[in-house]
Amino acid sequence: MVLQARNKHREAAPKPPQPPRASQSPLRGASDVGAGEPGPERAPLSPGRKGAAGRKGPRAEPGAPPAGGGLGGRLAARLRWALGLRRAGRGRTWTTLLLAVFAAVLHWSHITHLFENDRHFSHLSTLEREMAFRTEMGLYYSYFKTIVEAPSFLNGVWMIMNDKLTEYPLVINTLKRFNLYPEVILASWYRIYTKIMDLIGIQTKICWTVTRGEGLSPIESCEGLGDPACFYVAVIFILNGLMMALFFIYGTYLSGSRLGGLVTVLCFFFNHGECTRVMWTPPLRESFSYPFLVLQMLLVTHILRATKLYRGSLIALCISNVFFMLPWQFAQFVLLTQIASLFAVYVVGYIDICKLRKIIYIHMISLALCFVLMFGNSMLLTSYYASSLVIIWGILAMKPHFLKINVSELSLWVIQGCFWLFGTVILKYLTSKIFGIADDAHIGNLLTSKFFSYKDFDTLLYTCAAEFDFMEKETPLRYTKTLLLPVVLVVFVAIVRKIISDMWGVLAKQQTHVRKHQFDHGELVYHALQLLAYTALGILIMRLKLFLTPHMCVMASLICSRQLFGWLFCKVHPGAIVFAILAAMSIQGSANLQTQWNIVGEFSNLPQEELIEWIKYSTKPDAVFAGAMPTMASVKLSALRPIVNHPHYEDAGLRARTKIVYSMYSRKAAEEVKRELIKLKVNYYILEESWCVRRSKPGCSMPEIWDVEDPANAGKTPLCNLLVKDSKPHFTTVFQNSVYKVLEVVKE
Repeated sequence: MVLQARNKHREAAPKPPQPPRASQSPLRGASDVGAGEPGPERAPLSPGRKGAAGRKGPRAEPGAPPAGGGLGGRLAARLRWALGLRRAGRGRTWTTLLLAVFAAVLHWSHITHLFENDRHFSHLSTLEREMAFRTEMGLYYSYFKTIVEAPSFLNGVWMIMNDKLTEYPLVINTLKRFNLYPEVILASWYRIYTKIMDLIGIQTKICWTVTRGEGLSPIESCEGLGDPACFYVAVIFILNGLMMALFFIYGTYLSGSRLGGLVTVLCFFFNHGECTRVMWTPPLRESFSYPFLVLQMLLVTHILRATKLYRGSLIALCISNVFFMLPWQFAQFVLLTQIASLFAVYVVGYIDICKLRKIIYIHMISLALCFVLMFGNSMLLTSYYASSLVIIWGILAMKPHFLKINVSELSLWVIQGCFWLFGTVILKYLTSKIFGIADDAHIGNLLTSKFFSYKDFDTLLYTCAAEFDFMEKETPLRYTKTLLLPVVLVVFVAIVRKIISDMWGVLAKQQTHVRKHQFDHGELVYHALQLLAYTALGILIMRLKLFLTPHMCVMASLICSRQLFGWLFCKVHPGAIVFAILAAMSIQGSANLQTQWNIVGEFSNLPQEELIEWIKYSTKPDAVFAGAMPTMASVKLSALRPIVNHPHYEDAGLRARTKIVYSMYSRKAAEEVKRELIKLKVNYYILEESWCVRRSKPGCSMPEIWDVEDPANAGKTPLCNLLVKDSKPHFTTVFQNSVYKVLEVVKE
């Protein structure tokens, strides 16, 4: 050990990530159009163009992708084919991939730098690093820690599948409840990595003594991938670096130009604070899940554009679906918007029934696999997503009957849309009743509260948090300053113009007996509809702009598309237009980046550190704790004590427990609250006075929330205020500092 303060930690750059293997199916309309290149020999879309009757898509390119020499040659040829670079040489393919790798390394470096600057993570002790993972982050990381510190990997997995600490006295399978597959996989990688390094004698971490000053005791701090916390966040940042490579390939493929990939990546960086929060909250589920959504949407785009579907494309879509759903309980709602968008694209005639049916089957298989891997998590089967899949499958099976209805084309569209909407809602209601599931009832209540005056305890806990409130009014202004919103609006209007032209041609004929029209470029219509869905989600719940903003960046790539703006590129060089737009974007974009780089801090939470140390050394290992959800996650993670409530709020039973625990901040009588805590077998309650007085906005202090839930006691002095002054006779104060007060529950 080196007894000295150390220089700032320098992490080595990871090896360049390998690009995902693409499908071999021939694609259309994605030729690479770089700066100064003439582009593909294809006329741009005219407003009046539409597909011919019975057309299943444009003419397929002749021949298969050239084999080339050896494995490398075959791989390069297939990648050129999948990325739409058929007219380009092998050099252009590798140039695209190298640019994608460069974007990945750049993003990895950016988020790593921001994370280190914000917390000085490399200089923190093990306890400080664990405390830095607040609320849900600490809960998720605790299971990684459990597996890492277990005698064996299988023993660790058994421990989290038979967990006795998280919802004492219940024994729960956390792998079923909390989407913990990322922690299981990372823990296995960590154990393999450390064992291999030990066998070959390579040091995996270096420990230092760091002097903290201000009369604080020195701490030991370890850095390197041999430290569990460093390994954990390093893998997350590498994954999100690879995500940027996918964004570059996505933008290139969708727009048909590497300029489109450049626009996507730069828009992401210029609006980085609106696109992601992985640099501030690495362990959250979205950090693991969202990169696979990018891959999944790229594959959907490929399938929509392909003239012939290959099994490899569908298998890849299935795998990406599973990898997106397994880490995050919210993924099903995102996939619901995708399925709804694809169904709308099918209804109006941009994709054929065979293609949509295969996509639906893949989603069903993915959902079934997740259901099995989640040990029969019934929320998956009773979700709106599952109900929507079944209803769409039924509509596709009933297509011959729909075609026999003697109504106009527009009426037929409306009938199918209503059948999907009401069928999904009714089936969701019935399945929830049959399985007796109410775990996701709070989602419906939350959405109801957005439009009506409905309020209850759970919805107020959500809506009083800024991230679950409506989108900030400043957000569209920030989009406008970087020109992201104006560019996307131009692209969206161009797509809508094409849709209107196509629809008008069909509706004007009023055909009721022959409905065989098939339009081109369904992938563009899908992206426009998906943008509308993400916009609705982002406006209703601010946190969900993390879907909207990256999708806007992808849509911005279409400013380079000859399919939409070929008429303009015939007059003005496309590179000149794109670089002029990027130059204007960079004015505010570079200022946004500079603001991020200027965030410099150092994590310190001495009151919580004192609390954790007191719990570890002054209470029994089986002492049961209750308190605010964020604090309980830290107690479980760092003190390894049983808790009765935690921040994962997606379970009806847990919500009921939390309401009991939070009654300490109500106006109920102390004796009544103590009686309920004893039923939960609580030994100690961690009281935080700030929770009694904190008020994010009118009506959002804990006593005010309880006034809605418990109007009979409205007007009385909150119990927490009384206990801060004197905890007797029902509780005994056993620890107190500037933030926390630990009350021992007096047994009757």
